[in-house]
Amino acid sequence: MTSSTPYDVRDAEVIVVGSGLAGMTAALQLAPRAVTLITKTAGLPGGSSLYAQGGIAAAVGPGDRPEDHAADTVAAGAGLVDAAMAALLTRDGAAQVRRLLEDGLPFDRAPDGSPLLGREAAHGAARIVHAGGDATGRTLVSALADRLRATPSVRVETDAFAVDLVLRNGRVCGLLACHGQGWVLHRAPRVILATGGIGATFARTTNPAEATGDGLAIAARAGATLADLEFVQFHPTALAVDADPVPLLTEALRGAGALLLDSEGHRFMPDEHPLAELAPRDVVARAIGRRVAAGEPVFLDLRPALAAKPGGFPTVLALCAEHGLDPFAESMPVAPAAHYHMGGVVTDADGRTSLEGLWACGEVACTGVHGANRLASNSLLEALVFGARV
Repeated sequence: MTSSTPYDVRDAEVIVVGSGLAGMTAALQLAPRAVTLITKTAGLPGGSSLYAQGGIAAAVGPGDRPEDHAADTVAAGAGLVDAAMAALLTRDGAAQVRRLLEDGLPFDRAPDGSPLLGREAAHGAARIVHAGGDATGRTLVSALADRLRATPSVRVETDAFAVDLVLRNGRVCGLLACHGQGWVLHRAPRVILATGGIGATFARTTNPAEATGDGLAIAARAGATLADLEFVQFHPTALAVDADPVPLLTEALRGAGALLLDSEGHRFMPDEHPLAELAPRDVVARAIGRRVAAGEPVFLDLRPALAAKPGGFPTVLALCAEHGLDPFAESMPVAPAAHYHMGGVVTDADGRTSLEGLWACGEVACTGVHGANRLASNSLLEALVFGARV
């Protein structure tokens, strides 16, 4: 764009960039303010939230406490988690999930109406809430997208690529975006970045094509402080097939009993860590990665999990069938893949960045809650908690 390029001007009280769980949560929380939600996808919902299989971690079960969840979060983060932020995440997260349960969102429930809780890697208790079995992300963001469409104060602009923040006297006062029909200057005194992660910049990732780090680039060019950009989480068990993105085999499978095997059929994770298949993700990913790099295939035997939770993994079964694989007959080939970015735009507990007028939430933000390694199923939780706090 040059100084002579024509552009339209549109005004709003708040601009939200991103259509995943964090962005939609923020937009809904801001009602009845006039919010413009901008997304480069063709519609709602977008981003990685849609593909999240594992669930939402929250201390809502009998005997479980937010303090225990926070301790697991700190332990998984390799000594770099902000303990106060972890405590906030788990405390507010439990309240948020209880509220969603009370609101009737379609979480998986027991006959008595209580949530069915699963266990995942590095959690000391079964505290993972699911919806649609292994379709938690899709179920949750689809429900929120319906609410957003019914919210008159929110205008959704699709197929719109956010390019740069507009600043005046060091303060954010809008956003420049390229729409299908041309350039648009969105004027607003407040901009919230909820643009997700960077997975699509890697050759092998579980993230969708839109996860290209746009929000980081936008914030960096404007002078915002970024941190922990070196910390990228690789999910241990992506299906080892030629696909982009690669299909994820959810952590919940190992929580339900799935076993990692080497080419000889030997279960190797007990030799790597006391928690075996339920060790923190970085431990499991390195154990698999070493073998794959040496030319040794690694397999995940889903059959114990499929027997323990019949009907619990419809997404996984569909993904395997799509690639001509039968997990009931054989173990599935797996390898690590880029999955989540712990670094991002530095924010406080309310999403404020170092630039006046700019907030961030979700994966694009760096709150200190994940340290060097995110605890399983804390990503959707983070989007809910900090999306509601901006």
